[in-house]
Amino acid sequence: MTDDDDLVFKALADPTRRHLLDRLFERDGLTLTELESDLAMTRFGVMKHLRVLEDAGLVATRRQGREKLHFLSPVPIRLIHDRWISKYAEHRVAALADLKHELEETA
Repeated sequence: MTDDDDLVFKALADPTRRHLLDRLFERDGLTLTELESDLAMTRFGVMKHLRVLEDAGLVATRRQGREKLHFLSPVPIRLIHDRWISKYAEHRVAALADLKHELEETA
């Protein structure tokens, strides 16, 4: 496993960082203020999580005036998917995931 893979897995291991990625998936180009608005942690805590995501290549930033905008970068997740999921017969995994969702809905 490459160092890049380790960084991505480490970044994805934390629920707060996954939440931040979900927020960026919903609406890309958010500021730190927008990202921290629904988290019960300090601004600096959110900044630390964003730094881990940036180091893993999962978030890219761009300055726009005085603001720093954050954008989802899905390429590292895709590379993980291509390496780990596709070789384990993705169609079988998809069928099991569908079954799991179906069972959860009926429960």
